[in-house]
Amino acid sequence: MSDAPLLRTPLYESHVALGGKIIPFAGWEMPVQYTGIVQEHHAVRKSAGVFDISHMGQFIVSGSDAPAFLNRALTNDVSKLEIGQGQYSLLLNAGGGVIDDLILYRTSEREFFLVVNASKIAEDWAQFQSLLTGAGNVQMANLSDTTAGIAVQGPKSRAVFDRVFGAGATFPPHNSIFIASSDAGFMWLCGTGYTGEEGFEFFAPAASATAWFDRFVAAVREEGGQPCGLGARDTLRLEMGYPLNGNDLFPDKTPLQAGLGFFVAMEKPDFIGKAALVAQKANGLPSRLAAFKMTGTAPPPRPHYPVAFNGEIVGEVASGTQSPSLSTGIGMAYLPIGATQPGTVIEIEIRGRRFPAEVVKKPFYRKTE
Repeated sequence: MSDAPLLRTPLYESHVALGGKIIPFAGWEMPVQYTGIVQEHHAVRKSAGVFDISHMGQFIVSGSDAPAFLNRALTNDVSKLEIGQGQYSLLLNAGGGVIDDLILYRTSEREFFLVVNASKIAEDWAQFQSLLTGAGNVQMANLSDTTAGIAVQGPKSRAVFDRVFGAGATFPPHNSIFIASSDAGFMWLCGTGYTGEEGFEFFAPAASATAWFDRFVAAVREEGGQPCGLGARDTLRLEMGYPLNGNDLFPDKTPLQAGLGFFVAMEKPDFIGKAALVAQKANGLPSRLAAFKMTGTAPPPRPHYPVAFNGEIVGEVASGTQSPSLSTGIGMAYLPIGATQPGTVIEIEIRGRRFPAEVVKKPFYRKTE
């Protein structure tokens, strides 16, 4: 545990004024909920929700050699990005383990905007800096301390966007980025998300954050939605089977084990951790992150609950919760390969009792309309 004081985003006072329940998260004081996790979850699935993501980090990587530098540092193939496009990627250690998962956007031929996890800002920065030697013409800037972020998610996010930016403004398509300028400075509008719903992210100078947040909250409420905390963000992402760094992604687990091989461009000549991944593919994976759902009446699965297969404890729950959309317990766990096929029966040990569960395909939640 760190003795460092908890940090606050530029929107901390706004959360308090809105009645947010504040908890420690990744070194920050963040709202876990306002009116309730389940209510906020359903608001995002049915209308729209607005989240503070100012705790996340933002890096700029630029220079004529920036594409080659990022292709060596990250798993995905940067060369596939057109200007204005984004991609999910991973930063690995030499052993192929995951340091962080992040979103990379190409803002020009030689400039990139990276959004990294809050708890990994310092570690990511150090890893990138360690790779700069001999990288050629590459410059890096860390904008994390001076940038605020807001995410709007839900089927009515386009209507919220129009209310805030005007009906003539272009809604960012999926995996895209627009840059605009204002009196306060640059703004980045990104078309990604962490909930499985349509939505966008907005990054702007921290000094302007409160005014923007107030506008987003008002617009979301006009569309029948509400501000949302980390609790709903967690249940929403888990219903989609999206991993959370520190819960599902670890320095001793590779992206192949995490089921993220699609985001690893093994055809690239070299990237940090590639040799370890090649060896792991040749030798066979020791485990794989599998999705499961409870099959009977049971308490919700939680992180670190033991998982049994054929009567033996073989792992522990990585992420687990009660799904508000499905009204059943769901989770993910690293299991032996023989236990990861959909339909496999496993057991989750909860307070000394074992409850049946079944391995399933992701995502847990699928839209019916």
